[in-house]
This record gives sequence, C-alpha cells and structure tokens, in this order.
Amino acid sequence: MKRTALKRITLSLLVVSLAVLAALPALAAGTVRMSSTIGPIDAGIVPALVEAYKKSGTTVTFEGAGTGATLEKAKTGNFDIVMVHARSLEDKFIADGFGVDRRDIMYNDFVILGPASDPAGIKGMKSAASALTRIAIMGSPFVTRGDMSGTHVKELEVWDAAHIKPEGDWYVTYSLGKLGNGPSTVFANRREAYILMDRATYLTMKKDIKLVPLVEKDPILLNLIAVIRVNPTKFQGLNADAAMAFADWLEGDEAQNLIKDFGVKKYGEPLFFPNSKAWNAKHGK
Repeated sequence: MKRTALKRITLSLLVVSLAVLAALPALAAGTVRMSSTIGPIDAGIVPALVEAYKKSGTTVTFEGAGTGATLEKAKTGNFDIVMVHARSLEDKFIADGFGVDRRDIMYNDFVILGPASDPAGIKGMKSAASALTRIAIMGSPFVTRGDMSGTHVKELEVWDAAHIKPEGDWYVTYSLGKLGNGPSTVFANRREAYILMDRATYLTMKKDIKLVPLVEKDPILLNLIAVIRVNPTKFQGLNADAAMAFADWLEGDEAQNLIKDFGVKKYGEPLFFPNSKAWNAKHGK
C-alpha cells in the first residue's frame, strides 16, 4: 500500500510539473516587454496605447529611459521591443544586429523654449540653427539634458547644423537630465534659460512654467517616434510573435486614431500625430 501510495503521489507531482511547464509558453505569450523613451510615457500616450491594447489579451509592460539608455537596456535581451526617437542611434542599433523591423508610429516636433524677455533676441526666427548661434554669441544660459536621449541627440543635430560646439558657463548640463524632459524643463524654467524641448512636454507643462516657445516649425525640429523589435535571433526567450503583433497594431487604424485624438480636448491641440506607413498611405501623405 505504501509503495502504491508513493507511486500515486510521484505520478501526481509529475503531472502537475508537466502542466506548469506546458503553461509557461502560454503565460509568456501574454506579455510584451517594451523599453521606451521617457517623453511619450510622461505625456501619457504610451500608457494610453498599452491600456487600449489590453483587450487583445496581451499585456505590454514598459520602462522609461532616454533613447540612448533605452537602446542600451534592450541590448541585454530583457526587452522585446523599443520605442525611440533618435534616428542615428536607431540605425546603429539595427546595424549592430540588435534590432529589426523599424516602423514609424507617430511624430511631433521640438521647439526652442526660453524666457518671455528673450535676452538673446531669437523670437520668431525661422532657423533653429541660427537661433542657437545667436544664443551662443550672446552667451545666454542654455540647458541641455546631456544624456544622449533623443532630445539631446536632436539638440546636438541642431548645434551641428550651426557648426558650433557649445561650451562655456552659459551652456549648462542638467545633472539629472536622464530623468527626462519634464525635470529638465523645470530646471531650465528655474534658471530662466533656453532649452530645446519637444512640444508635447511643453503643452503638458505650460501652465506651470514661464518659458514660452520662441522658435518653431523649422523642418530640422521634426521628432519622429518609431518602434523597433529586438532581434529574436540575437537572444533566446524573446516574445517575438507577440512583439510583432503589437507593432502591427500600433500601425493600424485603432492605435493611429488614438494617437491623432490624444490630448486634443485637454490641451487644445494634438500632442502627437499618426505616422505609420499604412496610415499615411490611406490618408495620402
């Protein structure tokens, strides 16, 4: 009897163990791990998209960091997909074999914010590079995130277009820039300094800061936001199929319409604009 009982217990444990192991792939299939640039998280669009996607049966978890840090985190193989906005860093991530299948999802733009008194006299200038040149010549305080985030990379792109390497007491690196656009804008506001910042951050913060947009609408200030799947041949255990399904959904009408309408009622204008290949083809862009 004892041997029979022991065999039954052993068999039961084996059945339970097999059932647990069989369930693991199903559990994994229900989660996509995303590393995302901070701006769209703070603006609320990433949480909104993730919430809308829940009805698919797939949960998307996300962590925020500057684009440079986001891509570095993805190189560990601990994420299935990234949302980023610095094309030069994105292209290198793919060229180095860490990413595949880059897809444009949405865009907005950057603006140069500054105090209303505008000590450098840049208000209304059409060229962002010329505006930064004037700020440098005047030695007016300018705050940089300095963290190789997408915002910082765009700022460096504009400085490069101006043929200037910014340096000096007037060029202030915010020591906590890696915390994101919001804290960096608060710091610049406190210093009454200029800063290059994305429009969504400004719109969500404008009631609480005195800085105002002084230079905008220059094509160089365009801010393209994309998703890239982490290369499933590079790492074992990635949820490649679920990541692809999420990317497909982000390109589709439901997500693109959500992006188009997001924030309009609250802020009086869109924070982001839809920009998937499918959306642009359908709407003649």
